[in-house]
Amino acid sequence: MIKNCFALLYLLLICNVSAQTMVVDDLKIEGNKKLKSSFVKKISSVTSGSVLDSVVIEQDILRLKRLPSVSHAYYQVFPSVDNKYNVFYHIEENFTLIPSLNVYTTNNDEFAYRLGLYEFNALGRNIIFGGFYQKDIFSSYAINFRAPYLFSNKLGLAINRQDLTTLEPVFFDNTSSNYKYNNDSFEVLGLYEFDFVNRMELGLNYFNEKYNYEFGATNPDVPQELDVKKWLIKVIYEYNKLDYFYQYVSGFKSQLNFQYVHAMDNSLPDFLVGWNDFLFFKRLGQRGNWANRVRFGLASNNKTPFAPFSVDNNVNIRGVGNVIDRGTGSIVLNTEYRHTLIEKDWFVLQGNGFIDAGSWRNPGGPFSNFTDSDNIKVYPGVGVRFIHKKIYNAIFRIDYGYGITKDASQGFVFGIGQYF
Repeated sequence: MIKNCFALLYLLLICNVSAQTMVVDDLKIEGNKKLKSSFVKKISSVTSGSVLDSVVIEQDILRLKRLPSVSHAYYQVFPSVDNKYNVFYHIEENFTLIPSLNVYTTNNDEFAYRLGLYEFNALGRNIIFGGFYQKDIFSSYAINFRAPYLFSNKLGLAINRQDLTTLEPVFFDNTSSNYKYNNDSFEVLGLYEFDFVNRMELGLNYFNEKYNYEFGATNPDVPQELDVKKWLIKVIYEYNKLDYFYQYVSGFKSQLNFQYVHAMDNSLPDFLVGWNDFLFFKRLGQRGNWANRVRFGLASNNKTPFAPFSVDNNVNIRGVGNVIDRGTGSIVLNTEYRHTLIEKDWFVLQGNGFIDAGSWRNPGGPFSNFTDSDNIKVYPGVGVRFIHKKIYNAIFRIDYGYGITKDASQGFVFGIGQYF
């Protein structure tokens, strides 16, 4: 940050000294080992012969700091010849070949785990490739490929293959049952970056969805078996003005996810589902970070036990339990204060206090469901983060949430990466 300030002051000084147009003689990349210099130049707006502009340089630096392969970046500017200047981008790389192992227990006290391996900088061009195997009573796997700048500095591609099988609770008539749920899907997305802050994803997902009754309550109107092929059109639009400084984040981000789902079986209705995440982060002092997420989602209000929005520990409310309810609408607020307790070169110990709150619309219910006391969940809590500053997303988190609303529960939530 200090180096960037000195570089900016230097640019302002030379702007005052000379009224002539200042031109970039060359863009030089330093500090990178695996990340290709050609790739950095490909996605940068600063090029040889372009006008020297501190605003454009700052945007390039922010874009680099958002890459999984970069832990930090800064720039310097030095005079060359004939009113030309060399721009240096200094890069501190992340370690990006990341194995993962998550171990947990299910609601039935069954031992479960997920073992994965992802490379976040394949070929030195910020290509993400990897997958995981999961054993959660049933076996599952996924393979993912994502190259945001595959074709140009604006156009990319993502391909996802997943065969996921879980034991899912289904809610109806104030009771529930458990189904073996399988989602076997193939997805292709086009990725386009309009400018520095706006980007879009558009694509098609074809999947086979199966529900098979295992145990629990039954109802003649709720099928005990469902096997249907579906396809969906997915649109994601993102406005991103976040700035990163190692574990600290500041700025605003909005991400809209909208899907149209069509069932090949004419007996099932088509439906729409969409949600928007609004995120706001602010640095507080030298060691504090205030983080906020507001999620608002709505779906076609069909009266079905298979509603798309779940109330879940790992998604929206820490401490509430694993998939304790479902709905066709969702409003969730997550706010937390993160404070760096210890920072030693590569290691950071961070503590946090949070409040997670949300409400849901029942399947087929009115909007007034959002204000029903039965549907409102409020869970304050505390947690810790163990962070490795030189390995991408190497954040191990432990949170404990304690419910203070009707029929509340409490519990620990473990995970990799910040909760949001």
